[in-house]
Amino acid sequence: MRKILVLLLSLMILTLGVSGCGNGNEDAEQPENTEATKIVVGATAVPHAEILEVAKPLLAKENVDLEIKVFTDYVQLNPALKDGQIDGNFFQHIPYLDDYNKNNNADLVWTVKVHNEPMGIYSNQITKLDELQDGAKVGIPNDATNGGRALMVLESAGLIKLNEGVGVNAIINDIVDNPKNLDVMMMDAAMLPRTLEDAAICVINSNYALEADLNPVEDSIYMEPSDSPFANVLVVQAEDKDNEAITKLGQALQSPEVKEFLETKYQGSCVPSF
Repeated sequence: MRKILVLLLSLMILTLGVSGCGNGNEDAEQPENTEATKIVVGATAVPHAEILEVAKPLLAKENVDLEIKVFTDYVQLNPALKDGQIDGNFFQHIPYLDDYNKNNNADLVWTVKVHNEPMGIYSNQITKLDELQDGAKVGIPNDATNGGRALMVLESAGLIKLNEGVGVNAIINDIVDNPKNLDVMMMDAAMLPRTLEDAAICVINSNYALEADLNPVEDSIYMEPSDSPFANVLVVQAEDKDNEAITKLGQALQSPEVKEFLETKYQGSCVPSF
């Protein structure tokens, strides 16, 4: 009898041991938490939100859920990021970012360069700049850096001359030579395509030109050189610069898929900067 009891007890211990090992294997095989990391990125509609849409499925493969929040007024994008309403934004070049930080006690930082949008001169009244009449009205953006950039475009087109060295910080008062007595007017950048009904020419950011169904390559009568130093960048708060999801977004924005999209979709109006 004692031998039978010992045998039964041994079998029970063996069974429990095997069962315990089985449970351990099952626990080890349980999938880890695969909940995606969500990030919200603000952008202007064209081309920035369109570019982010190309990056979105690439991020999904990396377990990052990208929500794209479109802003119609780009002036609101940096305040929204500074206040934590969004995790990043994509709409601006580095001089614009530097100017915002300087004037708003902000510490926003850029992570990757994505593309360049050459600024162009457009007109509904003339087809060549030498047709421009004396005293013609000229529309340019009214924000600090894009206004200065537009004045630089007018200078490179031979229409005006600026104080030496002012660069992107140029203002209308920096015009030192204006042989055609052009009436340069500053206004909200989004209004410039509609201003073509009244102004002889307007200097328009490519994103607003595209939104107005203007092809920067075909419809502009003068275009800023494509190698201008105004690459559009992904921007985040300083503490998020090395965030894993933000790093993955930067990699997606500099992917071969995005490069091909830029070159195919925009045909020179948005030039890859990577």
